[in-house]
Amino acid sequence: MTSTRVLTGITTTGTPHLGNYVGAIRPAIAASQDESVQSYYFLADLHALIKASDPRRVQQSRLEIAATWLALGLDTDNAIFYRQSDIHETTELAWMISCVCAKGLMNRAHAYKAAVTDNEDTGSPDPDRGITMGLFSYPVLMAADILMFNANRVPVGRDQVQHIEMARDMAGRFNHIYKGNYFTLPEAVVDERVQTLSGLDGRKMSKSYDNTIPLFSSEKKLLKLIRKIKTNSLEPGEPKDPETCTLFQIYSAFANESEEQAMRSRYAEGIGWGDAKNAVFEHLNAQLEGPRDEYERLMQDPAHIESVLQKGAERARSEANTLLERLRPAVGLGRFV
Repeated sequence: MTSTRVLTGITTTGTPHLGNYVGAIRPAIAASQDESVQSYYFLADLHALIKASDPRRVQQSRLEIAATWLALGLDTDNAIFYRQSDIHETTELAWMISCVCAKGLMNRAHAYKAAVTDNEDTGSPDPDRGITMGLFSYPVLMAADILMFNANRVPVGRDQVQHIEMARDMAGRFNHIYKGNYFTLPEAVVDERVQTLSGLDGRKMSKSYDNTIPLFSSEKKLLKLIRKIKTNSLEPGEPKDPETCTLFQIYSAFANESEEQAMRSRYAEGIGWGDAKNAVFEHLNAQLEGPRDEYERLMQDPAHIESVLQKGAERARSEANTLLERLRPAVGLGRFV
């Protein structure tokens, strides 16, 4: 019997890139194969609507991200893999906990405060100009995602820790008001060992900077992007510092210890940047070739992806319904007979 529940959401607003894989996807897929843990992975497509108003982009991103996780070996027999929008119970729970959530708590959310600050900095007379209720109440929906399955642990980046603390606050307040132990108080898990890859320009790899390398680029596109990675002006034969090099960082994220040491030696010997880029391409392409082929196959078979997600949604909704059958009478929404 499993003792720990771990939940991870993947926002469907873009195409997965190397940084997503190294920082979140790879460790999560490894965790999905741990039978001592009950893992929940969901496509956070309702959250995506806060950032993306292009329905084609959201739909395409949902398909690409689902295909990516499946192609890379997500264990959907052990882990529960589903689409957020398929679990209608989540929005019902979000309303229940929003009714016990203090507005002042939402006022302190980092994303909301940053948007208000931007308005004030530009001299807008309305500090809430352009801010939607989706952005403002995002932490409530995120809390519902977590509390619906009473997740014990939620792996997040440091910038998301506040949202887990807010979920704990809402869970504790609900338990207190309705005098019951309805929700587990979740814990944020920040793995300091998780790698953050640099992008083409040396900054953090991010869609916001338009400096990403899509995970399943074609061989031709992958080589082209790797050749665009910014390097310094050191000539072939001059020793190079791997610790300050984006190329080496990306290579080492996909290398074992002996491969990394061999590349360090080549840097010390003064490998030319052209040769270094070719070596990085060949190493990444060898590892990604198999999953890329599976990804392309899945992208041509959306019906299979849909069937996997519906199977996951059925398992998730079974648990969600059990919880709501307990919560509805607790708040006064039970049946008369």
